[in-house]
Amino acid sequence: MRPPCEIVVWYVIPSIRSELAKELLNLGMKQKEISELLDITQPAVSQYISDKRGHGIKFNDEVQELIKEFALDLKEGKLNQSGIISRICDLCRRIKTEDVVCQLHKEKDNIPVNCNACMGSQADHECH
Repeated sequence: MRPPCEIVVWYVIPSIRSELAKELLNLGMKQKEISELLDITQPAVSQYISDKRGHGIKFNDEVQELIKEFALDLKEGKLNQSGIISRICDLCRRIKTEDVVCQLHKEKDNIPVNCNACMGSQADHECH
């Protein structure tokens, strides 16, 4: 059985990156610029944009709006590396309060319905 933080690494963070890459592309940035900004490869950006990677989670409107704001701040150069990490972790924490990680954990690892390992919206551990 995988710990909940592994679910975050495999599903949540790639989904955040995917939505972020799409928003940056919509703002007129080129894939190479996006890759440099997010510190990932250009082929990874291409996979995120084409839904070959990071398409496992559908975010609610509130999270989607936060991602749009994040993309705009990135494009406008308002965030340094520390700010980028902080925003990703903020998004991750927000997503975890909506029990997304618990649902994925149960789905991907066949965890019993009454499991409380992720602690749902009570989760208070850091984004990894």
